[in-house]
Amino acid sequence: MRVVAGERKGMPLKAIDGTTTRPTTDKVKESIFNIIGPFFEGGVALDLFAGSGGLGIEALSRGADKAIFVEKDGRAFQVLQENIKKCRYDDVTELFRTDAMRAIKGLLKRDIVLDYVFVDPPYHKAMYYDLVAQLVENNKVATTGIIVCEHAKEVTLPESYGEFQLIRQEIYGAAVVSVYRCTKEEGEIVG
Repeated sequence: MRVVAGERKGMPLKAIDGTTTRPTTDKVKESIFNIIGPFFEGGVALDLFAGSGGLGIEALSRGADKAIFVEKDGRAFQVLQENIKKCRYDDVTELFRTDAMRAIKGLLKRDIVLDYVFVDPPYHKAMYYDLVAQLVENNKVATTGIIVCEHAKEVTLPESYGEFQLIRQEIYGAAVVSVYRCTKEEGEIVG
């Protein structure tokens, strides 16, 4: 695993030993960022079920201002910390070793708006995609934001999360990447 592009391009990232996590491959990561925009001008990323942090670190390398990482597994969290330190992103990251549901409850209480949301839970835990709906319903995703969900082929995600419509789906082996963007016109008042 490595950082694919941006200011830390080529930086190797440590992976997690064992089968408790399933890192997004470099090929899939590169495809995701080609879909959502190769480079960013600021913004806040949320890497939910972060594992070794590949997606959030990639967002930072490509221009995001800040990334929030949530990972419950102890070994994965340790690798995540090492990767962030190695990439010298300590000052622009928040790391939470907690369950995703608890992390979302905490984010809902904060004055924060997310620009990039990456959701990649264990494939057999489809209920975690409901956390996306909670973020959208509570206006925690910017109207210009992007939501990326990685999931198994057997999991069918909704066509929309509020104003965020499914705009693209790509299949990579057993994995599917679903991308959502807000379809509301800029300046439109939603009542």
